Amino acid sequence: MGNLINRLTKNNMSTLVAESLYQQLVSTFEESETFQTSSKLSTIRHEAFERFQKEGFPTVKNEEWKYTNLHSLVNKPYVLNIQTDVDKVDASLADIPNLDAHRIVLVNGQFVLAFSSLDDEVGLTVKPIDEAYEEPNLQAHYAQYADKTDNVLVQLNTALQTSGVYISVAAGKVVSKPVHIVHVAAGDSPFFAQTRNLIVVEPNAEIEIIESFVTQKESADNLHNKVTEIVVRESAKMQHYYLQVAESSSAYIHHTEVYQEQHSLYNNYNCNLPGASFVRHNINVRLDAENVESHLYGINLTDARQFVDNHTVVDHMKPNCESYEWYKNIPQEESTAVFNGKIFVREDAQKTNAFQQNNNMLIGDKSTVFTKPQLEIFADDVKCSHGCTMGQFDEEALFYLRARGIGEDSARILLVHAFAFDVTSRFSNEQVRSYVENLVAKGLS
Repeated sequence: MGNLINRLTKNNMSTLVAESLYQQLVSTFEESETFQTSSKLSTIRHEAFERFQKEGFPTVKNEEWKYTNLHSLVNKPYVLNIQTDVDKVDASLADIPNLDAHRIVLVNGQFVLAFSSLDDEVGLTVKPIDEAYEEPNLQAHYAQYADKTDNVLVQLNTALQTSGVYISVAAGKVVSKPVHIVHVAAGDSPFFAQTRNLIVVEPNAEIEIIESFVTQKESADNLHNKVTEIVVRESAKMQHYYLQVAESSSAYIHHTEVYQEQHSLYNNYNCNLPGASFVRHNINVRLDAENVESHLYGINLTDARQFVDNHTVVDHMKPNCESYEWYKNIPQEESTAVFNGKIFVREDAQKTNAFQQNNNMLIGDKSTVFTKPQLEIFADDVKCSHGCTMGQFDEEALFYLRARGIGEDSARILLVHAFAFDVTSRFSNEQVRSYVENLVAKGLS
C-alpha cells in the first residue's frame, strides 16, 4: 500500500488534479474482495489497476478526451460503496407505455430481485455478476475485449467494479420478449458507482435488450463508470437500446464493447434525452468474422448546460461485412454534443460495405457541437462513405408552418421530428420508438 501511495505522488498531472477521488480508489483497492474467489480474476484485477495507476484519469490533453473534461467530476470525494434503502426506490420512473418485457432492476448496479420480473425462460440465464464467476461464459469472455482498448477507465472498472449483471442466452434460444434493464441511481450522499455487465448470445440465439437510466428523486450527485461487454456468436442476433433519461444530478461514463462472430447481427440504438448533466459513451464494435452486420443509431437531444459525448468505433477485421451508422444531435440552450466516429477497414477486410453519417441541428445561439467522423481504409475492394452536416434551426420552415395555422410549439416539434425521423424510423421496437419520440417532443425547450 505504501508503494502505491509513493507512486501516486510521482504520477502525472492527470492524477494530481483528481487527487481526492484517486486517493480514495488507491485506498480502496487493497481492501476490495471483489474477485477473491478466482485467482485468474484476481490477476486480471491487479493488472488492470496497475495500468490505471500508471495512466491516471484522462485529461483534455489526450486527443480522445479533447472535448471531455473530467476535472469537475473526479476532483472531489465520493462514497464508493453506497448502501441504499431499496424500499424507497421507484423503478416505475423507467416505465415504457405498452411495453411487455422481462424486467431487471439494478440500483447503483446492485441486482434487486424484488423489483425484477423474470418469467420462466428456459435458456435465459440472468445473475448478479458477483454470483456468476463460475459460469463458463464469464470465465471465457470476462475482460477479454474491453480491456484491450486504450480506455483507461475500463481498467479502473475491471479493478474495482462492485456490481452488475450477467446475461447468457443459450444456443438456438429466441427470448420470447424484450429484457428491460432499469438502472436506478439513488443515494443521499454523493457517490461513485462502478458497474460491470457481460452479455453472451450463443449461436443462433436472439435477444432484445432495453436499458433505461433513471435517477431517484432528490438523490445526491452521482458518477457512474459502467462497462458492458457483449459477445454475439455465430448467426446470433441482438437488438440493444440505451435510453438515457436520468436527472441532472447524475453523470455517466459508459464503455460498450461488442465482439461479433460469423453471420451475426448487432443493432444499437443510443438515445440521450434532457437530464443527465454529463454523458460520455464509447461504443466499440469488432467485426471479427465474415458476413457480419452491425447498425449503430443515435439520437441526442440536450438542453440547459448538459454535455453528451459519443465516441464510436466500427472495426471491420474480416471480409464481406456491413456496417451502418447514423447519429443525430440536437443541442439546445447552452448544451454541448460531441460525436467522434471511427470506421476501420483492415487489410484483410475486402468487400466491406460501411456507411457513417452525422447530422446536427443547433437550437439557440449558445448550443455547441463538436463532430469528427473518421474513416481509415487499408483494403482496396470496399464500398465506404461518411459525412457530416451542421445547421441552425430552420426559421423559414417554422414560419411556413405557422403561416398555415400550426402553432409555434407544434411546428417546432414537427420540424425536429422530421429531422430525427431518419433514425427513429429504424427502431425495431414500436413501443420504444413511440416512447422516444414523445420524450423528444417533451424535451424541446
